[in-house]
Amino acid sequence: MLWKRRITRARNGDIRLRLPDEERELLGGLPGQLRALLRDDPDDPALRRLFPPAYSEHPQNESEYRRLMGDELMERHLSALAVLEETVRTDHLTDEQAHRWLAALNDLRLVLGTRLDVSEEPIGDDVAADPDDPEVAALGLYHYLSWLQEQLVEALSS
Repeated sequence: MLWKRRITRARNGDIRLRLPDEERELLGGLPGQLRALLRDDPDDPALRRLFPPAYSEHPQNESEYRRLMGDELMERHLSALAVLEETVRTDHLTDEQAHRWLAALNDLRLVLGTRLDVSEEPIGDDVAADPDDPEVAALGLYHYLSWLQEQLVEALSS
């Protein structure tokens, strides 16, 4: 299936969003879900890729790193989610806002991909999703977020 590009670079240099209302609604609800997970269950294993260890071989150094950098790392994630949430209804993003979108989309994909146990192994085009699989909707969302992220990277690079 060929989909129309949703994210492009406008003539004035801004990033143009051409998202249908349904997609804006979906994207607008995701930051709150991730923010709630970050706030209510910071030890959830799905969050591990958002806060990878800096010193996995040295627990004491890792603990000190978390003490010094934990709040700043959390603020970066929350800030990106806030920008996505605040600008999801707009048709144009500045480069700064687009970079925040990129970070938010990446965070959402990482958490969802971890929950789905997504691997680097490509799925063949001839493999159809099982509509009875309870994870089929989440996997579809993961692919949608990946597709948007790819378009955003291309738009920022042009």
